[in-house]
This record gives sequence, C-alpha cells and structure tokens, in this order.
Amino acid sequence: MKYITFAVPCYNSENYMRRCVDSLLIGGKDVEIILIDDGSSDRTAQIADEYEIEYPDIVRVVHKENGGHGSGVNKGLELANGIYYKVVDSDDWFDKESYQKLLVKLKAFTGERPDLIVCNYVYDHLDEGIKKSMDYKNVFPIEKQCTWDEIGKFYPSQYLIMHSLMFQTKVLRESEVKLPEHTFYVDNLFSYKPLPYAETIYYMDIDLYHYYLGRDDQSVNEKVLMKRIDQQIRVNKLMADVFHRCQFDNKHVKKYMLSYLDIITTVSSIMLVRAGTQEALDKKRELLDYIREQGGHITLHD
Repeated sequence: MKYITFAVPCYNSENYMRRCVDSLLIGGKDVEIILIDDGSSDRTAQIADEYEIEYPDIVRVVHKENGGHGSGVNKGLELANGIYYKVVDSDDWFDKESYQKLLVKLKAFTGERPDLIVCNYVYDHLDEGIKKSMDYKNVFPIEKQCTWDEIGKFYPSQYLIMHSLMFQTKVLRESEVKLPEHTFYVDNLFSYKPLPYAETIYYMDIDLYHYYLGRDDQSVNEKVLMKRIDQQIRVNKLMADVFHRCQFDNKHVKKYMLSYLDIITTVSSIMLVRAGTQEALDKKRELLDYIREQGGHITLHD
C-alpha cells in the first residue's frame, strides 16, 4: 500500500532537486515519488533516471514536453496510486522528524480517513539561516478529525496554501481539479477548487514542509510577479469561476473561499496599481468588472 504519492515537478532543477528527493525517500516503500521532468535542458532528466534505477519500488519518472508547473501536477495526479496526493516543489523539502510522525499517523488511522490533512509549513531562507513557521492552531483542533463546522477563525492574512495541504487522491479526482499549462501561480487554484469536496479535516501541529525562499527567479519574487501579472490575473479569474459555479453545502467553506478569493484579488490589484501604467490600471478595472459581472460579493479594491 502506498500511503502518499508525491509529485515533484522538475524543470532545470539539477542544482537542488536531490535535497528534495532525498528528504522524501525517508518514507521508503510506504510512499511513491513521481518525478516529472518538464522538458528540462540541464541534467534534471539524468538525475531523475538515476533515482528510478536505484529506488525502483519508490520512484517513477515521467519525461514530457515543457508544460509548466500545472502540467506536472496534472500528470502526477493522473498516475497517482497513493491514498493521499502531495505536491512538493523541487527546491523544497520535508522535515525528517515531522515526516516520520505523519507516516505513523497515516498508518494508525482506523475507519474513514480524513479527506484533507493539514500541517504547518516553514518559510525557509536557508542561505540566511532565517525560518518562520506558519501554523493553524487557531483554526483546527490538533490531531482530531473535524468538519468545517468545527473550525475556528482564520486570521485576515491566513489561508491554506498547497504546501500545507494533503488531499486524498480520490477527493482531488472527484473535484476534477485540472491546472492550466504554461501558467504560474496555479498552486492557488489547486488549494482552492477541491476544498468543498473535503468534508473531514485532520490537523497536525508539525513543521513538515520547508518552503525555500531566496532564488531571484522565484515566482513569489515581486519583480517576477510584476512580469507575470497576466498569469496571476488568469488564475484569479479561474478562482472566481470556481467560486461562482460552486453549489456550497457548507457556509463555513463558502466563507473561507470567499475570503481567499478576496486575498488573491487584493494581491492582483496591488501589483497592478504598483505597475503605475495606464495599461495596468485598465487590467485592474477589467479584472474587477469580470468578478462583478459574475455576481461576486468579494471586497473589490477600486
């Protein structure tokens, strides 16, 4: 039995992917690791193949034409055999002790497994020795299966991101989440669309996922985001589409998703204002009009 399928989309990742993969291999035969070589031009493909040869019961490799991060996530989900599905970016890694605790818990579950497992993540400025853990102790009961009706309040700037979430594979497939290709910031959509399908949640107060910060070309870098603002807007609109088409059975899920959509729209609006051009301001107006035309009730920042 594979408890977790890890999908690791890799694009020109030769300089850091070993740190990621080595941290996941600790799970042994209880997990599967799918390395998706997304048309890399460096030694990524060779390194991935070396892992598959050395760990044939754990590692699978997919070589494909470049389609972007979302394409890799889609391919991993298509092939996944694990009970849970977890995306790990190739420059990130797992904490060993927390990972072992997670696996012990997954094996100990009796009865129906939770649809969604939430863990802490760590902003890790590895090169500077600076770390910041992001937890959800104010939102979820610790190590107790709960529903959306039992959660606490999110802080205004607090939300669930891909690094903190691990959905059951069947839940993701039921939600029909599929990410657009050649588009950055699709992790927001992956963390969003499946939520109404996750009826039960289990939170572990462990710092599991280390989110590396420090590369100049990272998509979260403000200058990079400004250059890719059209992709941010595309994801923003797709999230608005999801919200307005969803038939919510739970008001707490709806409230959270409304808040998250508001946050993403605020980020888009601020970036467009900071661009300081008429073209950017026109794009901001068009985005807000798009949401209004769908009957949106989020807080629109004019």
